[in-house]
Amino acid sequence: MPAEPNPALLPEAASWLSRRSWTAAERPVTDLLAAKRAAGAAGTVSVVLPALDEESTVGEIVRVIRRELMERLPLVDELVVVDSGSADRTAEVAAAAGARVVHRDAILPRLPAVPGKGEVLWRSLLVTRGQIVCFVDADLREFDPVFVSGIVGPLLTDPAIQLVKAMYDRPLETDGAVVPAGGGRVTELVARPLLNLHWPQLAGFVQPLGGEYAARRSLLERLHFPTGYGVELGLLVDALELVGLDALAQVDVGVRHHRHQDGQALGRMAATIYRTALERLDRTHRLKASDDLARPVLTQFSRSARTSGFIAHSHPVTAVERPPMIELPEYPTFGTGGPRQG
Repeated sequence: MPAEPNPALLPEAASWLSRRSWTAAERPVTDLLAAKRAAGAAGTVSVVLPALDEESTVGEIVRVIRRELMERLPLVDELVVVDSGSADRTAEVAAAAGARVVHRDAILPRLPAVPGKGEVLWRSLLVTRGQIVCFVDADLREFDPVFVSGIVGPLLTDPAIQLVKAMYDRPLETDGAVVPAGGGRVTELVARPLLNLHWPQLAGFVQPLGGEYAARRSLLERLHFPTGYGVELGLLVDALELVGLDALAQVDVGVRHHRHQDGQALGRMAATIYRTALERLDRTHRLKASDDLARPVLTQFSRSARTSGFIAHSHPVTAVERPPMIELPEYPTFGTGGPRQG
C-alpha cells in the first residue's frame, strides 16, 4: 500500500487514503491498454507540458513520452507543449523532439493572456482533444514515463475517478548537495497547513501542489483556473466541492527530480497560493478553520522503510490564546513594577 492511514486523520480522509492511494505498479501498462481500447473515445489521452524557458529539460521529456507511450505502447494520443513566451529555444527543442508546440498567445487571441502557469493550463483545453488530460511540468529531470502512465491509470480503469495526482519523494538538490525530503517547501509551509485546517478531507494528499496530475476533460472544463501558481491548490479544492472526495485519487510514481526555485520566488509562489485559498474560503464562507475536527491537526508524510509506502504523521495545531494580562484580577502591578492604583 503506498500510504498508511493515521488514526488522527479525519475519518473520511483516513478512509480515502487507504482506498484511493495506489502505486503505479498496481496497474500494469498492458491492463491500461486493454482498458483504453474498451473505453473508446472516452479513453483518449492528451499530455500537456506548460513550458517557460525549459530548453534544457523539455526535449528529453517529450522524447521519452513519444518513444515509450506513443510508439512502443499506444497509450498517449497527443503530446502538446504550450509555450508561455520562452526567451530561449524551448519551442524549437520541443518540436524537434516530437511535440506539437503551440504558443500561449495563439490560443484564444481575442482574450489577452496574463502571465502564469494556470493561464497556460486553462488555454491548453482549447488545443487538445483527449477526454483525459494529463499535465506534466517541463522542468523534470531523469523523466520516467510512469509519471504519465501511473496517473492516467485510475482514470482508464475506474469510471468513478475524476482526478488523479502523482505522489513522490521530492529531494532538494542544490549546489551538489541532496536533502532527501527537502523539496516541496511551499507545500509544507503553506499549502499543507491551509488544506489541513480548512479542507481536512484533502489532508491525505501527499503532493497537493505537484504539477503532475490527470483529470477527465468533463471535470476540467467546469472548473475555475487560477492563472498563477495557485492553480494546483485551486483545482484540487474546487474538484472536491464539485465531485466529492471519492472521485479524487493519488498514485505513487517514485522520485521527482526538477529545478528548484530560489527563496524569493518561493515567497511569490506562497503568496499566490495563499490568496487562491482565501478567495475560495471567502466564496464558500469558510474563513474560520474547519470545525470538522475537535482538535485541528496537521498531517505530514514520510517514506516508510518497512513498506516503501508513505506514512502519515499527524500533529496537533494549537491555537489557544491568553487574554490581555491587564484583564486578570490577579495581575497586581503596572508595567513599572509598582502596585496598582485605584
